[in-house]
Order: sequence, then structure tokens, then C-alpha cells
Amino acid sequence: QVQLAESGGGLVQPGGSLRLSCEASGFTFSSYSMSWVRQVPGKGFEWVSVINTSGSFTNYADSVKGRFTISRDNAKNTLYLQMNNLRPQDTARYYCARESSEAIYLWDYWGKGTLITVSS
Repeated sequence: QVQLAESGGGLVQPGGSLRLSCEASGFTFSSYSMSWVRQVPGKGFEWVSVINTSGSFTNYADSVKGRFTISRDNAKNTLYLQMNNLRPQDTARYYCARESSEAIYLWDYWGKGTLITVSS
């Protein structure tokens, strides 16, 4: 029973900050790379960031690089996304996703997502 539960979404002003959390259960969290993926309302999905099992490697989409930071706490089975200098264009539903063993940038389990609205 793999479960991923995002939290921390809400309304924030442009230039503000927000931290998302994703609590994982039902699997060995420390054995999987994890990603954040977002969906703009009415549009498609965009991969945001990835982190490897230990947290020693991270990567980001160009649209968020320098503003967002992905991290994880394997002892707490939790994934994080620190979002700084938020822009209206960041408004989206943000999903926590587990990377599949089949290939990188392929995800087999997703959370329900948490909505971020960046507006004044």
C-alpha cells in the first residue's frame, strides 16, 4: 500500500516562500529517487525537481532553478520542496512522485497533489 501525501500548499504572494512536504509510507523510502511534478490548471504536466536516494544528487527544471530546493529526510520518510521567490507562473498543483525502477524520469506512484496559488 504505497502512499504519498503532499501538504503545505496554499495562497502566497509573489516573491513569497512556501515549503511543501510529502510523507511516504508503504515502501522503503530511502531506496527510491523522488520527484516533484506540477500541473498548471488547464495545462500539462511539468517536471520540477528530482533527488536521489541519499540526497547527494539533485536536479531542477530551468524554470525553477535557483529558486526551489528539493531535499529529503529518510529517517522521517519525508520529501520536501522549498520554494522561494515565487511567481504567478508557479501557480499549479504540485505532486510528489516515486521514481520507477524501470527508468529515470518515469514515476510509478503519485500523491494526490497540493495546490499552490501565487497571487497578490
